[in-house]
Amino acid sequence: MNSDGYRIERDSMGTLQVPQDALYGAQTQRAVENFPVSGRPMPPPFIRALGLIKAACARVNCELTDLAPNVADAITAAAEEVARNQHDRHFPVDIFQTGSGTSSNMNANEVIAHLANQRTAETIHPNDHVNMGQSSNDVIPTAIHVSAALEVHDQLLPALRRLADSIDARSEELAEVTTTGRTHLMDAMPVTLGQELSGWSRQIRAGVARVESALPRLHALAIGGTAVGTGINAHPQFGERVCALLSEATGVPFVPAANRFEALSSQDTAVELSGQLRTVAVSMMKIANDLRWMNSGPLAGLGEIALPALQPGSSIMPGKVNPVIPESVAMVSAQVMGNDTTISIGGQSGNFQLNVMLPVIAANLLDSIQLLTNAATILGRDAIDGFTVNEQNLRAALDRNPILVTALNSVIGYEKGAEIAKRAYQEGRPVIEVAREMTELSEEQLQRLLDPRLLARGGVASA
Repeated sequence: MNSDGYRIERDSMGTLQVPQDALYGAQTQRAVENFPVSGRPMPPPFIRALGLIKAACARVNCELTDLAPNVADAITAAAEEVARNQHDRHFPVDIFQTGSGTSSNMNANEVIAHLANQRTAETIHPNDHVNMGQSSNDVIPTAIHVSAALEVHDQLLPALRRLADSIDARSEELAEVTTTGRTHLMDAMPVTLGQELSGWSRQIRAGVARVESALPRLHALAIGGTAVGTGINAHPQFGERVCALLSEATGVPFVPAANRFEALSSQDTAVELSGQLRTVAVSMMKIANDLRWMNSGPLAGLGEIALPALQPGSSIMPGKVNPVIPESVAMVSAQVMGNDTTISIGGQSGNFQLNVMLPVIAANLLDSIQLLTNAATILGRDAIDGFTVNEQNLRAALDRNPILVTALNSVIGYEKGAEIAKRAYQEGRPVIEVAREMTELSEEQLQRLLDPRLLARGGVASA
């Protein structure tokens, strides 16, 4: 130790100073100095995955008699602390680092070795012991899959299902509330709010199914491929056994990749999952924008619903309240779409036996999962669950909607219907009033044919 709060560490390139209290060593410090790019370290779920992987690898190496039990136990205990995110501050390597993620892998190896050395009299080496049977080239792709799978299983899918359940509950509650349908943002035939919301629910549940469809490929892990996919320096059973232990530890059915050359050289599964997340984001933006339109006003907009008032909406206009939750969700959706572009570009950067944009793929994929999880939560809790309906405004708009005349097409013909609609619109009168004057239909026929509640369910067959 020296008086400046640093200690001297050595690696294959020589010596350098490392902060005295750092759990990492020389290779991590070199990465810190080489990549002062964003100030953003790899996300906690990724660090958790590294800890889980290193613990499983140590246990398998012990089972295969390549590590002494006391060494394996010390590494496993240290790695499990990392998996519990107890040491995240000791993972300072920037996202924008070496494309293989070698710096993050060595960061994990060094931290775990440091912690393990505190538990045993043996000397535990970051490469020789913690990284035994592994390469950054299979560990980092494995960590991408493990971290994304856990976040999808534990966070995203439950949040999306809760959102769909919230929408379904409101859809059932509003099943008899009729509103003006809109196509091209122009008045169209009536629908019920229940029907409108059922479309939103279907979007979210279809999104759940889309994400689930990618999971079998996400569960397939590169571990055991080591440097180039051949498995050099790893026991033939190593990858399969590590997958089994990871499954036991997490409850997620991880399996060895069917082809480790593909698993190291490509990130097609991350690209696939990101595309499904982008589709969920598109659905959520559609819902958010519908809510904003329906809430617009309260006087000069549609004013069909009132979203919960959560905060003042203006620093200059007293009493103004804005649709802050849908706006937040729309921004999340835009970010996820941007992340998907980055991941897609990253996925194209697989040169021969290795993809070289692994850290940025991991960071953006996990960012999208977390953002969508949180956005789904607040959209359901703070917007869907609490909005109120202004049925008076709905009724007034329905009564004045000239497009209701569509229901008379089969009786009076399209041309006559167009005349009635134009006159009703020009005179600002309900269609039924104008139709009384311009057709021979009885009051009973008109009431039945133009009943918005019946029209929202497909109308009536004939006059």
